Amino acid sequence: MDLHNFKLANRRARRLQASVPRAIAARFDHRSGRIVVDLSPNIAITFVPRQIQGLENAVPSQLNKIEISPSGFGLHFPKLDADVYIPALLEGCLGSKRWIAAQFGRSGGRSRSTAKKRASRANGALGGRPRNATKK
Repeated sequence: MDLHNFKLANRRARRLQASVPRAIAARFDHRSGRIVVDLSPNIAITFVPRQIQGLENAVPSQLNKIEISPSGFGLHFPKLDADVYIPALLEGCLGSKRWIAAQFGRSGGRSRSTAKKRASRANGALGGRPRNATKK
């Protein structure tokens, strides 16, 4: 990394530190099944682990240990080798674009609307989904 990029990175970090709350404590609340993060100054947020990429399949025993990065912008779950970036969490970004799209697709696939049921029945009456063409 050259000196110019190093200075730019330091400037961005200072702006981030001045404008975004940092984690000062984090724990898994067994009663509610949520992660509780205390932020400075005097803010607390909670979230359900299954809504976060990397934590979606975690069991409570894997969520008991949470490490906070030195900057206060990251949470690390060592039993899962998963990380959560606090600024992204505050912006509502719960995972990569691909992961979020997969979550939406999964929930859409579970839809039981009247239109979807009707289309499914009509498709089944025609013999179901066509088979993929095989290459020769």
